Formats: sequence, C-alpha cells, structure tokens
Amino acid sequence: MLLVSLFLLLQPPTERALLEIEYNRSEDAAPLSKALKSQDAHLQMRAARTAGRLERPSLGDAVVPLLGSSDPGVRREAVAALAQMGASFDFGGLIGVEKDGSVRAVIYEALGRDRPVRAGSEALLVASLKDKDPLARTGAARGLEWLIRLNIKAARPEPSTIAALREAVRGNRISDLRQFALLALNLLEDSDPETLDIALKDDDPQVRRLAMVGGKRWVEDPSPMVRLEAMRLFGNCERAFTAIQNDPSSHVVLAAVDLLGKEKCDPNAIADLVGHGRDWRVRSRALVSLARVAPEAARSRLSGFAADSRFQVRVYAANAASLAKDETVLAALARDANPNVVAAALTTFDEALRALESDHSGLLLAAAEKLSGGSELKASAPRILATIQRLSRRGQVTVRDPRLRLIEVLGEASDPNVIEELRPLLADRDPVVAALVAKVLTEKTGKRATAITTTYRPEPLPSEAALRSLDGATAVMVMKGLGSLTLELLPREAPATVATFVGLAEKGAYDGLTFHRVVPNFVLQGGSPGADEYDALTPQFMRDEPGFTSHRRGTLGISTRGHDTGDGQIFINLIDNWRLDHTYTVFARVTSGMDVVDRILEGDVIESVRVQRPGKAR
Repeated sequence: MLLVSLFLLLQPPTERALLEIEYNRSEDAAPLSKALKSQDAHLQMRAARTAGRLERPSLGDAVVPLLGSSDPGVRREAVAALAQMGASFDFGGLIGVEKDGSVRAVIYEALGRDRPVRAGSEALLVASLKDKDPLARTGAARGLEWLIRLNIKAARPEPSTIAALREAVRGNRISDLRQFALLALNLLEDSDPETLDIALKDDDPQVRRLAMVGGKRWVEDPSPMVRLEAMRLFGNCERAFTAIQNDPSSHVVLAAVDLLGKEKCDPNAIADLVGHGRDWRVRSRALVSLARVAPEAARSRLSGFAADSRFQVRVYAANAASLAKDETVLAALARDANPNVVAAALTTFDEALRALESDHSGLLLAAAEKLSGGSELKASAPRILATIQRLSRRGQVTVRDPRLRLIEVLGEASDPNVIEELRPLLADRDPVVAALVAKVLTEKTGKRATAITTTYRPEPLPSEAALRSLDGATAVMVMKGLGSLTLELLPREAPATVATFVGLAEKGAYDGLTFHRVVPNFVLQGGSPGADEYDALTPQFMRDEPGFTSHRRGTLGISTRGHDTGDGQIFINLIDNWRLDHTYTVFARVTSGMDVVDRILEGDVIESVRVQRPGKAR
C-alpha cells in the first residue's frame, strides 16, 4: 500500500487535474509545478496555459524552464503564459535564439504587452517588421499596436516607428498585419495620404474601414462595414437621408437615422420617417432624433409609440419622452409591465422605490441610481435593505451589480441600525459583496468588520466524460425569420465555457431570447432573460478562459462585466476585435451563416440552439 501511494504521489497530474486547478483558481501550486516538469509535451502545454490563466506572476519561475523545450508548441504556450500572468521577464532576450516563426510571433506580442515598457522594445519590434517569417512579422505588428495602445499617454513613438508602420501597410500582403499597422497609426492620428490611399483600395474591407477612419474623410465603398463607419464619423444630413432611402444595409440605415438628430436635420423629413419608416426600428429611432430636433413635434407622436406592443418601441418612446420632457408619458411608462421600459422611464424617487419590488437587475440598477442622493433616502433605508436581503437569499452571485449598488446607496443613508442588518452578508457567497459590506459596516457603524468570504467557489466542473463528449461538437442557432448559423464549438480552447453553453442550449435556455444589444462594427450580444446587459442566464459566474484563438469576425465570446463574471450571455464579433484578446473567452466560431449574422438587428429572436455531438444521430 505504501508503494502504491508513493507511486501515485510521483505521477504527474492529469489534464483533468490541471483543469480543476485552473477552474477553481487553486492556491496549491505544487501539482501545477509537477506538471510543468513533466516530460509529456502535451501536459506541459496544458500546464503552461493553466499557469497563465491563474494570472499569478509568482508562477513565472516555474514556467520559464519550458522556454528551453524542443517543442515549439510548449515554448509558445510558455511565452503566452508569462505574458498573461504579467511576469517580469525579458521577452526581447528570446528573439535572437528562437528559430520558430510562430513562437517569435507570440514573443513579439508579449513584448508589446509588457508593462512597464523595457528599453529597446520599440526599436526591436520595428526591426522585426522585417522578420522573414510572415507569422512573425504579423506578431511584430501586433506587438507594436499593443505597445502604442498601452503607452500612448506616456510617450509618443519615434518618427522611424511611424515610418515603419506606414511601410508595413504599403508593403505587405498579410491582411492581419495591415490591420495592426493601421490600428497603430490611427492611435497616433497619423494620416499619411500615400499610405491611406493604398489602404483604401485594399481587398479586405476591414483594412479599408480602418483606412477610412484614419483618413478622416467620407468615402463610398461596396462594403456595409465601411459605409457604416463613414456614416457614423463623417455623415451629414444629405448623406443620411440618401442612405435611408437607398442603402441595402439596415445597420447603415439605422446609423443614418440616429445621425439625423445629432446633426439637427430637417424636422419635417424626420417626422415623415416617424410615420412612414420602413420598420419599427427606423420609426422608433427617428422619434428619438425628432425629440432632439423638435421636441414639440415629437410630443405629439409619443402616445402611439408608448402603447406599442413591442417593449423595445416603448423603450424608445421613454427615451424620446425624456428628451422632449413629456412627464405624462414618462409617468405612464414608469408603470409599464416590462422592466426595461420602466428603467428607461424612471424620473422620480417614488418610482425608483416602487421599482425595488422587481427582480430585474437592469431595473434595480436604474432605481439605485435614481435613489442615490435623494433627500428621502434615510427614511427609505428599510425598503432598500429588504431588497438587498431578498436578492441575497436567492444565492445567485450573478445579481452582483444591483446588490453592490444598493449596498452603496444604503451606506449613503447613514442609518447605523439599518446598516448593521447587513452583517450576515460578511459571509455571502460572493467575496466582492462581502468585502463591500465590511467596508460599509466599518465606516458607518464605527465597528470594525472583516469579510468572512474571501474566495468565490463556482459550481462544480462537469465530469471528465461530459467534457470529453464535447470534442467535435457543433451547434445550430436558428434565428426567427432570418435563417440559421452553424457553430464550431471549441472545447479544447475553452472547455468549461463550452460545457456551460451546451448545458444551457440543451435545456432550451436560449430559445425565445433575443439579441438585445447590437453594436454594428463591434458585436451582437444576446441570451439575457431580461433582454439587457445585467440579467444573467446562469445563477453563478463563469470562469474566463482566454487563449490563442483571437476575437476574429464570426467568433463567439462570453459577455462579462469584469474578470471571471461570465453569466451565459453570448456575443458574436462582427469585425476582428483584436483588443478583446487575452481578456474575453472565445468558445465557438461561425462556420456557415455569416450572412444571417450580418442581418441580425436589435430584438431579433433566437428561435433555438441545438447541439450535435459526434456519434449522435441527427
């Protein structure tokens, strides 16, 4: 028995054990260190990724030896892990000895992300734009973009760096590289005509879009994403009305409608759109634009929109009523059956107090903002406390946002007797809530309080068999009235996230929900039962699983409001959102149906999400 125990003790941890360490954010680094010393390259790579995701610089010394591995995959994961954990390491010292272009690419990016900037990093990255390997050259451009973005407020790059970035746009066939170079030049507000003229003729619309932004001038373009950016940045009344009449892209049309109000365009023409726009989105947004330009004209049209059967239309009516200062319509909408409408219409302290009866996170946050600073706050403290206690009894960590804000508002009331009732929350499941309660109790009661809960414990990780069954899985998302899109799931990249998504999909949790947030040239966000950014589909938070897969156009990520705060809401990248890398999880990519994605608008309904696992009959 002793020999068996000793044998097991000497064995390296399994991949499952590493995933458990990562998922639970375990403080015990001994099993991880053992895996990093394994002779199994696959296990070393998995261990390095776990170390990076734990984001503890103290683990850097255990990862550094992997840089000497003969396997480029191990070296690549080691560099990425050191960068992700923010370890103090001289990445530039690796350049001269690293022979693999894919590893050099990761080194260059790490060099750009390094904080503080090491002497010579900028010059090294500029020189590396001439690296013979195309992957490495692209990594160097990305590293420069990171370096400039993270440090632009502190120091401006050398003129030679700007010249090298211009040349990178003009002299490379790699679309990603040209994007990174243009992103960097746009950060520097460099508008070199020769560079931008070439980029505006690029085959890739994403490159042309960035060139249009950098050139600061209106352009005509066959791509909707370029036309949209042009309308947002350089549109005027004439261009907006032309687009509303002629542009085939609904996203461009809606951007033009919004522009009418900002540019103070002809109120009669806007009013015509309010009455005769092509659909409810155009009419509703035209109403808001009209309220900006001609409040009286908007007031005369509010009642019909306020009575519309679509809650989204009533939200726009509330926004228009607020601009037009129509208190009668706002008061009526503040009693609407839909919490999103109420949140948009809240104007009085009493309405905010009434809203505390809701369980809708977005409405509770809006109510808390309206209550903050109110003269009747102290008298209302018991009702605020009761709401906090009700939400806390549910045991759902994903209602963090309204609980935190309401605790802060309760602290403003400065009633020590009421605030003392928060003391049980020192042991709340959410350590962030417990910490805030300790702070408020200490400040407002004069009695030192210490949080009992200091670590968040998520739901148990799915079984090894359950995770293994996800290899090769796909999903089909059917959008009502639009068509379907097929998703390749990425369990090797984000196993816990894919498992959560699949579990929700197989329970039908996404069926009937909407894409409530549509930001053209950025993301579509959906999957909230409250049709807002704050109401969660999961009761507990999900773990972040950033990796090598970038947030390219057509990839899917998990929405968060801070580190490790995923809640089941998903987003689809409409462009290459490089700046989301290393922070947000990518768990799937669209393999067919991007034409459907590009047609999704606010309020469009997810009819179903069906998962197909390998080996199961369709």
